[in-house]
Amino acid sequence: LIMSPAMWKWTCLVSHLLLSTTVSPLGRQQPLHPKRPFITFTGDQAEGNFNHLVVDERTGHIYLGAVNRIYKLSSDLKVLVTHQTGPDEDNPKCYPPRIVQTCNEPLTLTNNINKMLLIDYKENRLIACGSLYQGICKLLRLDDLFKLGEPFHKKEHYLSGVNDSGSVFGVIVSYSNMDDKLFIATAVDGKPEYFPTISSRKLTKNSEADGMFAYVFHDEFVASMIKIPSDTFTIIPDFDIYYIYGFSSGNFVYFLTLQPEMISPPGSTTKEQVYTSKLVRLCKEDTAFNSYVEVPIGCEKNGVEYRLLQAAYLSKAGAILARSLGVGPEDDILFTVFSKGQKRKMKSLDESALCIFVLKKINDRIKDRLQSCYRGEGTLDLAWLKVKDIPCSSALLTIDDNFCGLDMNAPLGVSSMVRGLPIYTEDGDRMTAVIAYVYKNHSLAFVGTKTGKLKK
Repeated sequence: LIMSPAMWKWTCLVSHLLLSTTVSPLGRQQPLHPKRPFITFTGDQAEGNFNHLVVDERTGHIYLGAVNRIYKLSSDLKVLVTHQTGPDEDNPKCYPPRIVQTCNEPLTLTNNINKMLLIDYKENRLIACGSLYQGICKLLRLDDLFKLGEPFHKKEHYLSGVNDSGSVFGVIVSYSNMDDKLFIATAVDGKPEYFPTISSRKLTKNSEADGMFAYVFHDEFVASMIKIPSDTFTIIPDFDIYYIYGFSSGNFVYFLTLQPEMISPPGSTTKEQVYTSKLVRLCKEDTAFNSYVEVPIGCEKNGVEYRLLQAAYLSKAGAILARSLGVGPEDDILFTVFSKGQKRKMKSLDESALCIFVLKKINDRIKDRLQSCYRGEGTLDLAWLKVKDIPCSSALLTIDDNFCGLDMNAPLGVSSMVRGLPIYTEDGDRMTAVIAYVYKNHSLAFVGTKTGKLKK
């Protein structure tokens, strides 16, 4: 689990907050233990914000990614170990970084903002990626945060030059008899020639192995990656894909994204830029990324459109919610938070909605789209990647639930939006984070808000 700074502010308090307040069906807070103190942790204020948090599900230890620091905390928020990651001499225009070759740009003391934090359970290590040197990652031993490796000699070691803490998301796909894979999705900040927006990398057992973070497959024509074409930037100069959440389920890896596109409003001859939330799906075993499909997602209630994705979390349905949705209790459910509208990515409106999606229904929509395209109907509908409309090609084959694509009709976009089921709206205090789980057959969701409130 990777969390935004806002998510961190309340997540550490959840277990204690649950004991001190609950919410009645009418929305009134019912104090149970009004004098129970919260357990808190405050880092060095001079170092700036906390960026990401992961909890070791085996030990309860908490790993906290901050500016220039990685903290290991006990479950009651006592500092066990710290690891310094910066600052260091750097310049964002140095590519490759000056640690690889001399850079003519002026170097300044630069903070290292943690951009991704992942626990690699199989190898008992923490993957901590920062903003220094075009975005390189350290591998730290979970026990004492000793640095096991820090690959930086090859171009695939640089993940992204973006300095924002919410710009990178990673999903580990684990295997029992071979090296794991790391699917990395990142904003590229106008540098598509340097960085793929999405790729799959090797996670070698040896943290110092030459192949660590190398593309799973790469030859002259095909690679385990997708790059944004430079032509896209001539149409949308500030184009980028912002990755909000990622997870694996069944045979697929998924990312939830926010990306700009140009649309023509009804009755208008000119185009305007809006933001669209999309789910991206890839097969775990697809080394050529022929299985890449993206589908727009959103939510609507009482005629109000909620289209700007803020946060998401994968959970199970649970028996009670499953009955009302017509699915099984073990079916995957996406809990999502959207803010109102489509136009203001950086200044989202305060009106927001908590919506749920049944993952199987999204997959059914993708399968329908694949089947129609392989019947030769329509175009690939992926304007940012293909720039121009490319017709679907007809092919006689059976497309089942686990179809992973061919080197035709790919990558593919779904044009019609999948709408989530709105279950709660908030007009004044924008929801910014969500987690959920099943307790005694009930699905419980915890939502964090812009002002630091927690709603259960």
